[in-house]
Amino acid sequence: MHIVMIGTGYVGLVSGSCFSDFGHRVTCVDKDQSKIDALLNGEIPIFEPGLDELVAKNVEAGRLSFTMNLSEALDDADAVFIAVGTPSRRGDGHADLSYVYAAAKEMAPLLRDGVVVVDKSTVPVGTGDEVERIIGEEAPGLKFSVASNPEFLREGAAIDDFKRPDRVVIGVNDDHAEEVLQAIYRPLTRNDAPLIAMSRRGAELTKYAGNAFLATKIGFINEIADLCERVGADVNDVAKGIGLDTRIGNRFLQPGPGYGGSCFPKDTLALLKTGQDFEAPLRIVESVVTSNDNRKRSMGRKVINAMGGGEQHGKTVGVLGLTFKANTDDMRDSPAISIVQTLQDAGITVRAYDPEGMEQAKKVIDNVTYCEDPYAALDGADAAVIVTEWDTFRALDLDRVKSLLKTPLLVDLRNLYSRKDVEEHGFTYVAVGR
Repeated sequence: MHIVMIGTGYVGLVSGSCFSDFGHRVTCVDKDQSKIDALLNGEIPIFEPGLDELVAKNVEAGRLSFTMNLSEALDDADAVFIAVGTPSRRGDGHADLSYVYAAAKEMAPLLRDGVVVVDKSTVPVGTGDEVERIIGEEAPGLKFSVASNPEFLREGAAIDDFKRPDRVVIGVNDDHAEEVLQAIYRPLTRNDAPLIAMSRRGAELTKYAGNAFLATKIGFINEIADLCERVGADVNDVAKGIGLDTRIGNRFLQPGPGYGGSCFPKDTLALLKTGQDFEAPLRIVESVVTSNDNRKRSMGRKVINAMGGGEQHGKTVGVLGLTFKANTDDMRDSPAISIVQTLQDAGITVRAYDPEGMEQAKKVIDNVTYCEDPYAALDGADAAVIVTEWDTFRALDLDRVKSLLKTPLLVDLRNLYSRKDVEEHGFTYVAVGR
């Protein structure tokens, strides 16, 4: 089957590469000349473990290709996946669907009868209806279907998530679209991955509801962590105690500095706007968004308080980790941004290190000294702060860290260490909810 992927960002590139690894012929299309040139030269524009090898393997096999020529790509396409960005729209928080609609309008005259157009981008309820209207208006008489197929990929584990999914959700309003999507995903269903077919609007809402629920779990355990600190309990014990309840589950119950990334912040906000539009306000999600926004700056204040509180002009903090999570270079809505800004507002100089995210961080965080390794970031600092849970920060040489710091203070915002181990090395140790 010939699949065309519109957009070579995170979702498009991972999905297209995995589809080609299933044996489909995949053509990825993008308007960004530099991105296409890089991909044609074997350079991957994002960091995702294993993606470079997967792309190279399928390009060599002739199943995966990249182009800017949309007309040529669509010539014999059986399915066209729209995988363009849907960022929060400036001013009102709604999802910006301009890229989705532009793709639909541009492709319409180039499509052949029987094609299935699939929204892979995260889009609000009713987007598929508008895509269908646009294509029908631009290509009268064309026989086509529009479906929804939301992605559920975790950055840092996207390939495994795609190939071994908890579920595959397809939103279809006709039998032909369902048959085509079932054929595309047949390699997964043979491995017992459940394929769930529902209405197009149901699939669109499922994506937002899933992300909002996970964001709620994060917000909940973060607030419980704050309470644990006040009452003298350990949030790790509480999380384990509730997580063993199969109705709750133990995932997304790790306290930290708040959620970030490309999905949760914009998707929770877009879901709120959808609720408002349909006069079905989502008060719980609204509280989660507010709580998470406050959480990020409060973590900066937590560091300042650990250093003695008040203004800390002239002090230096070594920040370990900048990306919103480990195993990605994604800085979008990372808690590190607010934490660094809060420290800088208090007159603190920031030195930082991240294994993959520093080039992206330089675009959004100013006046930071970016260092070549974690020890360089801590050299001469008054405190060490772990912001991102990279594996390289889990086994720091604590004796070396202590010798580099002016003050042996470790603020662990990811609870990577045990208090006993750190304090035995002569540190003051500050964690989250413990």
